[in-house]
This record gives sequence, C-alpha cells and structure tokens, in this order.
Amino acid sequence: MSTQVEVLPDKTARQSRRLSEGMRYVAGVAALAAAYIAAAKLGQAVRYTGSVAAVWPPVGLGIAALYLYGLRWWPGVFLGDLVVNLELLMGDNALPLGSLIGQQIGNMAEIIGGALLLRRLIGRRAQLDRTEQIVGTLAALALATAISATVGTISMLAGDVISINDVPTFWRTWWLGDLSGGLVVFPLAVVWASNPARAWRRIRTWEAALLFVGVVALAGLAFLASATVTYIVFPALIWAAYRFRAPGSTIATAIVAAVTIGVTADNVGPFSRQEIDTRTLATQLFISVAALTTLMLAAVVSERERSTAALEDATRREGELALEERTRIARDLHDSLSQALFSAVLHTRTAQRALSDGDVDPSGPLAQALAAIGELTRTAQNEMRGLIFDLHRDPIHNGLVAALGDYAREAGQPSGPAIVVDGPTERLPLAHEVETEMFGIGREALANVVKHAGARTASVRVEVREDDVVLEIRDDGRGFDPSHRPPGHYGLESMHGRADEIGAALTVSSAPGAGTVVRVETDRSL
Repeated sequence: MSTQVEVLPDKTARQSRRLSEGMRYVAGVAALAAAYIAAAKLGQAVRYTGSVAAVWPPVGLGIAALYLYGLRWWPGVFLGDLVVNLELLMGDNALPLGSLIGQQIGNMAEIIGGALLLRRLIGRRAQLDRTEQIVGTLAALALATAISATVGTISMLAGDVISINDVPTFWRTWWLGDLSGGLVVFPLAVVWASNPARAWRRIRTWEAALLFVGVVALAGLAFLASATVTYIVFPALIWAAYRFRAPGSTIATAIVAAVTIGVTADNVGPFSRQEIDTRTLATQLFISVAALTTLMLAAVVSERERSTAALEDATRREGELALEERTRIARDLHDSLSQALFSAVLHTRTAQRALSDGDVDPSGPLAQALAAIGELTRTAQNEMRGLIFDLHRDPIHNGLVAALGDYAREAGQPSGPAIVVDGPTERLPLAHEVETEMFGIGREALANVVKHAGARTASVRVEVREDDVVLEIRDDGRGFDPSHRPPGHYGLESMHGRADEIGAALTVSSAPGAGTVVRVETDRSL
C-alpha cells in the first residue's frame, strides 16, 4: 500500500511574490508617469496657445512604452497626462474642465492606438533599420496623432477656448506638434531600450563622440547665426546616419530637436523672428523633416549593409556548393567513364595480342588501327585522371602564380612551347572566387597557346599594383584576327564570361603573324 502526499504551495511565499510583483508594477507606473511629466515640461517650452505645444515629446515616450512593454502600462501614461492637465486648471489662463477631459481622452486614444498600429505595421521587435519600418512608423504616428488633434480641437472648440476660425490652424499645430515629438522620441526609445548593448557598441568610438560634439556645434551655429543657415546641420545628421545607423541618428536628431526648441524658446534664432503661428509651424516642420530624413537614410544604409553581407554569404555558399558539385562529378567520372576507358584499354591489348598470335601482318591496317585506338584510349584515360584530380582539389590552393606555373609545366611538355611564369610568390590580395576565375582565364589562354598558336615561347606575368592586379599571357605564335572567331571554338567566350563574372577588364590583342596578348585587370577591392 502506497501513500500519496500532496505538497501544497506555501501560501506565504505566493503572497510575498504577488506583493513584490505588485510593488514593481506600481514603481514602473510611477516611473513612467514621472518620465511623461518631464517630457511634457520640455514640450511646454514652446507653445502656440495655452494648451498646445509646438513639439510634444510625451507622445513618443508614451507610445514607445506601450509598444515595447505592453498595454498594461497605460496607467503610467494616464497619470502623467492627468498631472499635466491638472496644471492647466490653475492660473489666470485655466482651461475648462470639460475641454481638459476631452483632451485627456484624445491623448490616451492617441497613445494606445499608436502602440497598436505600430505593432501591426512594423511588428513587435522592430529595430527601425528597414525603410518599410520607417514608413510604417510614420503612418502609425500620423494616424494616431490625428486622433488626438481632432478630439482635442473639438474639446477646445466646445469649451470656447478657440473660435471656429481658429480650427484649421489649431488642428494643424496640435497634429504637427504631436507628430514631430513622436518622430524624435519614439525611435530614440525603441532603438535604445530594445537592445541597449548593441546600440552602445555601435557608437562606442571617438568618432561618435566627435560627431555628437559636431551636431551640437552646428545646431547652435544654425540657430544662433545672424544669417538663416539652418541647413548647415544636415551634413552632421547624414554623417550620423551613414556611420552609426539608427543608434547614432536617433541621438543626433534628439540633440538637434533639443537645441531647436531651447533656442527658439529663448526668442533666439531664425524661427523666433516670425509670427507665433509661423514660428511654430517652422519649428515643427524642421524637426519632423530632420528626424524623418535621418531615420530613412540610416535605414537605407543598414539595408545596403545587410544586402552586401547577404551577397558575400551567398557567394561563399555558392563556392562551397560548386566544390561539392565538382567532387560529385569527379566521383561519377571515376566510377563510370574512367572505368570504361580502362576496360577499353584492356580489350584493345587483348585484340593486339590475338593479332600477334595469328597470321595477321602486324604492320597492316588492322594492326595500325588497333594501335591508334589503344594510344587514343590511353591518352583519354590519362586526361580523365588529370581532370578527376583537378576536380577533387582546389586549383589555386597555393595561389594564382603557383597554379599557373604548375599548369604551364604540364601544358608545355613534352614538345610544347617554353613557358615562363613570373609573379609574386605570396598569395594575392584578392578574394578566392576572383583568383579562381583569373586562373580559369589564364589556363584557357595557355591551352590556346599550346593547341592553336604554334608558338615557340610564351610568358605569363602577374603584377600587383596599387589599385589592381594584372594577369598577362603573351606568345610569339601565328596570331589571329580577334574579330573573326572560328566556329566551334569557345575559348574566348569562356574567358570573357569569367571576366564579366568578377567585373574584370579583359583585352585580347592579336594579328596574323604577330602573336597574341591576353590581359586581365581586376580591382584589388573585389
């Protein structure tokens, strides 16, 4: 008889864990509310009216928090926005309670709706390093901020804060203020909060420090100079996007936005000299265009970087697959055609012995034909063995010059032209695939020299220059007219195809009786 004992979870431990989780949640809500209020204080530095800021950073902060960590944190946004709105109930320019309630509802709909739209359009773990993610972010923020602008405008109109004539300008200011704030803060929060270690590794250089100092200096110059030179900061933003991708571009954009807001709030700079509505519009458009341009450029550069890496990986895998295919072909040739040639040699020898034992004249046509068949079969067998050996190994395992030297020694024997190979003994500064294709061109050129040129001497020269590598094969043979290629000879087409494959320049210089020069030039960066 066995006894089962049920072990009940410790009630005190469960309660303690729940209390701890509850305290952490309350602390998180309080921290989010405090961050929201701080962001609102920054946004209130430049106003259009008593309730609309030119740039509203809390939008980006609130949407980023709900996008990254979930909708369960909405109370933090609600409390922060409530504190900001309660402040607007006090003072001489206090707003009606009904208008503030409508504003609060619109702001919550904006932030919750924006987080939901972003999760739908760009996914939950976007790094903002793709152009479609930037477009999706812009679309989601534009729609979400339009909700708040519409609800807020209606609330202010209902509370007699604005007149019907003010509606278009008021709505535009509200919408662009929220949108510009979202375009600056949301990418900054998403890029740095989702993977801070990777973002930090991207900018942890002296160049990045110099960049940010330059952004501050150029932004200050753009808004403190007597002339209108606001565009002068864009080279620094392009620098940030090109060199440091999203982590650097989001910080640079935030710096430019902070300088723009701070300087304009102190009635300094080109925007401060304009009417209030024009000043606000100019500030909003400048920040929005700078943020969107920098983010898009950083995404394009990131996509190019990934495409380059993918191409290099595909090229590497293609080389591996090609090597595997060569091994398979070598194995199949060995198991089929090579064995058949070996059998043909044996049968030819048997026939020759039978003839020698009979009354057939050994110098007659039948004996000569068998001897020729035997010689051709042995030659084909030797060539097949060489081909199988070449397929099994990497032809340039010791470098291009060594490979061409080995081939030249084989091709020139026993009665071929004297071939001299000259070049550096060390490996060339070229990718393996480029070196392989250049060897293929050199091998084809040497084969043409041996088979068709009737040359006495030939030379192979490999030269490594500052920007490129040159391969030249020269012979003193009979030459030919390159513009009239004999039908059925595909050597030149093969060489041109290999050169095109690696982006090299191939020239073939020849004339009847003047020999031939084949020259290949390839960039060292390939």
